[in-house]
Amino acid sequence: MEFKEEELILRDYLAIDRTRLANERTFLAYFRTSIFFLGTGISVIHIEFFEEVTFLGWGLVCLSPIILTIGILRLFRVKKMIGKRVYKTPK
Repeated sequence: MEFKEEELILRDYLAIDRTRLANERTFLAYFRTSIFFLGTGISVIHIEFFEEVTFLGWGLVCLSPIILTIGILRLFRVKKMIGKRVYKTPK
Protein backbone atom coordinates (compact mmCIF):
# COMPACT_ATOMS: atom_id res chain seq x y z
CA MET A 1 0.00 0.00 0.00
CA GLU A 2 1.47 3.30 -1.05
CA PHE A 3 1.14 6.44 0.96
CA LYS A 4 1.12 9.99 -0.25
CA GLU A 5 1.81 12.94 1.97
CA GLU A 6 -1.13 15.18 2.58
CA GLU A 7 -0.90 18.81 3.56
CA LEU A 8 -2.30 19.68 6.94
CA ILE A 9 -5.23 22.03 7.11
CA LEU A 10 -6.06 24.44 9.90
CA ARG A 11 -8.26 21.89 11.66
CA ASP A 12 -5.31 19.47 11.86
CA TYR A 13 -2.99 22.11 13.31
CA LEU A 14 -5.59 23.03 15.91
CA ALA A 15 -6.04 19.36 16.85
CA ILE A 16 -2.27 19.01 17.35
CA ASP A 17 -2.24 22.13 19.54
CA ARG A 18 -5.14 20.78 21.63
CA THR A 19 -3.27 17.51 22.09
CA ARG A 20 -0.14 19.35 23.25
CA LEU A 21 -2.15 21.43 25.71
CA ALA A 22 -3.90 18.31 27.03
CA ASN A 23 -0.49 16.70 27.55
CA GLU A 24 0.70 19.71 29.57
CA ARG A 25 -2.51 19.72 31.65
CA THR A 26 -1.98 16.05 32.43
CA PHE A 27 1.57 16.75 33.59
CA LEU A 28 0.32 19.59 35.80
CA ALA A 29 -2.18 17.18 37.36
CA TYR A 30 0.66 14.77 38.18
CA PHE A 31 2.69 17.67 39.57
CA ARG A 32 -0.22 18.91 41.70
CA THR A 33 -0.84 15.41 43.06
CA SER A 34 2.84 15.01 43.90
CA ILE A 35 2.92 18.33 45.80
CA PHE A 36 -0.29 17.39 47.63
CA PHE A 37 1.16 14.03 48.73
CA LEU A 38 4.38 15.70 49.84
CA GLY A 39 2.59 18.37 51.86
CA THR A 40 0.19 15.91 53.45
CA GLY A 41 3.01 13.52 54.31
CA ILE A 42 5.10 16.24 55.95
CA SER A 43 2.05 17.45 57.89
CA VAL A 44 1.27 13.96 59.17
CA ILE A 45 4.91 13.49 60.23
CA HIS A 46 5.12 16.78 62.16
CA ILE A 47 1.70 16.93 63.86
CA GLU A 48 1.89 15.29 67.28
CA PHE A 49 -1.73 14.15 67.10
CA PHE A 50 -0.80 11.70 64.33
CA GLU A 51 2.17 10.05 66.07
CA GLU A 52 0.62 6.58 65.66
CA VAL A 53 0.40 6.92 61.88
CA THR A 54 3.77 8.51 61.14
CA PHE A 55 4.49 5.60 58.77
CA LEU A 56 1.62 6.86 56.60
CA GLY A 57 3.29 10.27 56.38
CA TRP A 58 6.58 8.71 55.36
CA GLY A 59 4.77 6.61 52.79
CA LEU A 60 3.20 9.71 51.26
CA VAL A 61 6.54 11.55 51.24
CA CYS A 62 8.20 8.59 49.49
CA LEU A 63 5.34 8.27 47.00
CA SER A 64 5.53 11.93 45.98
CA PRO A 65 8.72 11.79 43.85
CA ILE A 66 7.53 8.54 42.25
CA ILE A 67 4.35 10.25 41.06
CA LEU A 68 6.33 13.25 39.82
CA THR A 69 8.75 10.98 37.93
CA ILE A 70 5.87 9.15 36.25
CA GLY A 71 4.38 12.49 35.22
CA ILE A 72 7.67 13.74 33.76
CA LEU A 73 8.30 10.51 31.86
CA ARG A 74 4.77 10.53 30.48
CA LEU A 75 5.07 14.20 29.44
CA PHE A 76 8.20 13.60 27.39
CA ARG A 77 7.00 10.28 25.96
CA VAL A 78 3.75 11.77 24.68
CA LYS A 79 5.53 14.92 23.47
CA LYS A 80 7.91 12.73 21.48
CA MET A 81 5.00 10.76 20.01
CA ILE A 82 3.23 13.97 18.97
CA GLY A 83 6.41 15.29 17.34
CA LYS A 84 7.06 12.07 15.40
CA ARG A 85 3.52 11.84 14.09
CA VAL A 86 3.61 11.60 10.30
CA TYR A 87 0.42 12.62 8.60
CA LYS A 88 0.04 10.34 5.62
CA THR A 89 -3.04 8.90 4.03
CA PRO A 90 -3.37 5.90 1.75
CA LYS A 91 -3.74 6.60 -2.01
